[in-house]
Amino acid sequence: MSDASTSLHNEYTAARLGETAREPHSVVYLVGAGPGDPGLLTLRAKALLEGADVVVYDYLANDAVVRFANPAAERHFVGKKGFSHHVTQPEINDLLVELATARGPRRIVRLKGGDPFVFGRGGEEALALVEAGIAFEVVPGVTAGVAAPAYAGIPVTHRTMASQVTLVTGHETPHKDEPVIDWKGLAAGTGTLCFYMGIRDLPTITRRLIENGRPKTTPVALVRWGTTPAQETLVSTLDTVVQDAEKAQFKAPAIIVVGEVVGLRDRLRWFDARPLFGKRVVVTRSRAQASRLSGMLTALGADVVEFPTIEVAPRPLDAHMRADIARLASDASGAREVYDWVVFTSANGVGCFFDLLAQTGHDARIFGDVKVAAIGPATATALAAHGIKADVVPDRFVAESVADALLAAGVTRGTSVLIPRASVARDTLPDALAAAGADVHVMPAYDTVRPESGEATERLVDDLRAGAIDAVTFTSSSTARNFCELLGERVDAGDIPGLLEGVTCASIGPVTSDTMRKLSLPVSVEADTYTIPGLVSALQTALD
Repeated sequence: MSDASTSLHNEYTAARLGETAREPHSVVYLVGAGPGDPGLLTLRAKALLEGADVVVYDYLANDAVVRFANPAAERHFVGKKGFSHHVTQPEINDLLVELATARGPRRIVRLKGGDPFVFGRGGEEALALVEAGIAFEVVPGVTAGVAAPAYAGIPVTHRTMASQVTLVTGHETPHKDEPVIDWKGLAAGTGTLCFYMGIRDLPTITRRLIENGRPKTTPVALVRWGTTPAQETLVSTLDTVVQDAEKAQFKAPAIIVVGEVVGLRDRLRWFDARPLFGKRVVVTRSRAQASRLSGMLTALGADVVEFPTIEVAPRPLDAHMRADIARLASDASGAREVYDWVVFTSANGVGCFFDLLAQTGHDARIFGDVKVAAIGPATATALAAHGIKADVVPDRFVAESVADALLAAGVTRGTSVLIPRASVARDTLPDALAAAGADVHVMPAYDTVRPESGEATERLVDDLRAGAIDAVTFTSSSTARNFCELLGERVDAGDIPGLLEGVTCASIGPVTSDTMRKLSLPVSVEADTYTIPGLVSALQTALD
């Protein structure tokens, strides 16, 4: 997101949340979560989730969308999976009323897949709130009947093929005395028909359309889990789709698209034509750092499984840190002994160091004439965000290259160098500079710790055993070591290489690769340039 769009979003969020913050009573927001892709969530929906006191969500609300919710929010799952009802609709209505009246005022977000008022039973929930005298607001969402076909390369309208589109429920409530769907009218038209929740009743839908005059050869598409990495599309015709779906074991949830526009899929498919579509890739970076790698893989179509193996824990400011920062700050006369260079070996080091500066009342101005080096472009970008342009960025992004570049830049006997870094790291760089006579000070600014093993580890082991993982990415030696330690709590360490048989294990560079080999992890591919884009490029080539 650009700076301008980020600013606009922040202003919008503050303004809209400010409206509801002044309410003296609880408000229930019926919010459309969209069809699955979290990128299709509206700004209004995201703002409400981030400020929610309570979130009530269903099965079709993507986990990635629910992550936007305020971490402190009370959560209630009321999903319905397939055709077995975990919670009935009257029970959901009663829950919303109870949550809004039990104590307050509270902001209650009822998160619903798709759009609340398009076959989402949002109208029923709104009526229950009205009857109870509870304030509510509706936040529309992108509906699957339009989005799923679009992600399958099917425009639901087209100037020469379909001038209208009809959204139809795939199964009517059993309490109706007789069906109210106008099958004759649907069959007689030439527009596009989009049936929701109709896989179970697919034989009935196709039979009634054919009986009422729709040609048997009319193209039909079934789009399952539309807009998500699990999307599947089956193309057939009215007279053969039932058999084709049975043969393919095609299951709900899916949108049924009927009409000539289905024929455009071969030329317009884009979502499932991306190079990594259908590939499940594990990202082992810390959750705070995973977004860039996950985003690039997702843009290529991959189904990303985030499995954080490290967490960055900033160290508290201590006397040694204060002394290093004081030494960095020179007085006007220049009489105080100062550092000549500050060398950053990671973006984490940059972030933690500037946090320490802020705690001591300093900012980027403390650097003055001090020269700055960065191990690679990501670290240089992190510095630039604080207004510092790195004087040295080596061509190869490893400690050995940083040392060579610094020696070439004039670091020699008597040169004073500060290196803010992780508490546990290779000593290659400080040792090389010290061997040249430099006065090297290492500041342990943060620790890298391993998260606790839990359900995520169990799921990953199960997926690996089932052959449901295509690749695992490693961005540092720590991610490789901790990956083995986490899996080692669930399986014998000697079984880990067997679990990864057939899995592409991608390394960001030679140091990480060396660690992987020591751990008996396969190195299927190594990035040519030791960056996140380099890792993604290497993985794409390996998985093609």
